[in-house]
Amino acid sequence: MTGLTVALDAMGGDFGPQVTVPAAVQALLQYPSLNLLLFGDQSAITAQLSSLNSTHHPRLTVVHCDRAIADHTRPSQALRQSQGSSMRRALDAVAEGDADACVSAGNTGALMALARYTLKQLPGVERPALVSAIPSRRGGKTWLLDLGANVSCDADTLFQFAVMGSVLAEQEMTGRPPKVALLNIGSEEIKGNDLVKRCASMLSRSPDVHYIGYVEGNELYDGKADVVVCDGFVGNVSLKTSEGVANLFIESFKQAVSQHPIKRLIAKWLFSDLFRQIQSLNPDQYNGASLLGLRGIVVKSHGSADIAAFTNAIGEAVHEVKRKIPAKISDRLEHVLLERHF
Repeated sequence: MTGLTVALDAMGGDFGPQVTVPAAVQALLQYPSLNLLLFGDQSAITAQLSSLNSTHHPRLTVVHCDRAIADHTRPSQALRQSQGSSMRRALDAVAEGDADACVSAGNTGALMALARYTLKQLPGVERPALVSAIPSRRGGKTWLLDLGANVSCDADTLFQFAVMGSVLAEQEMTGRPPKVALLNIGSEEIKGNDLVKRCASMLSRSPDVHYIGYVEGNELYDGKADVVVCDGFVGNVSLKTSEGVANLFIESFKQAVSQHPIKRLIAKWLFSDLFRQIQSLNPDQYNGASLLGLRGIVVKSHGSADIAAFTNAIGEAVHEVKRKIPAKISDRLEHVLLERHF
């Protein structure tokens, strides 16, 4: 692939163009084949580009939008009133073939609803799922889904999540299929509710997923599984709790040594490797949750993302375009449906 185009909702997130525009310029430096379409208020975007000496960048195009979808907007309201908004027009660019992917830090519910409306789901997908990588203490990644797009799910939906997550994970793995697990309150087969047990039975009979059983919350970061599946309520709470604990540890460590120069020097010498490992839990380094199961690529950034974090989200979109994730998920689901039919 010689070139690709990503559409950015430049007005989304807590900081809008103050973050999205510098991140766009940074991404263009990192990816020489990348072209960007920035949707949003032209004067605000141009002011940021001017301060970065990038007003006339040959691989960046600004598309003016009169409106932006607010964080408090309900999904149903966003569907009715989205015309002309930066989020809607960025998604439309993907649907119309003008862009290969969309990245937004805006309202998650609105993005989910508009993405389903404009791009539609892949055949065999009941509900798209938000998925993101979390670090493993073994040095790799674990993909966790769903992260909040679907608060409640049935067993078939969880099964589809497992298939989609496995396809995504295997694009970064070689030599073996991804190990897939269900997040549960215990590792024993008798543990869990009927929903999880029914999905476990389905996965154990599927040759298309390397299912290894249940994992508990304290095993999310040990690398036991490459893909961990749960409903959106459980996934969102698990991820936010992990982020909060990591930030608490980092801030407590900094506070403990900041007022004592000798302690700071000793800590830097004794615990530099440990501190780097703790910082690796910073969610900004893994920013960019993919909305899997659509006929196009959509990446959701943290609303509070800084420039580096939003740049990472753009990078996630670039990687998924290059790996043709939607097409591979569609092929796998077609094969799974045929097997289950016969």
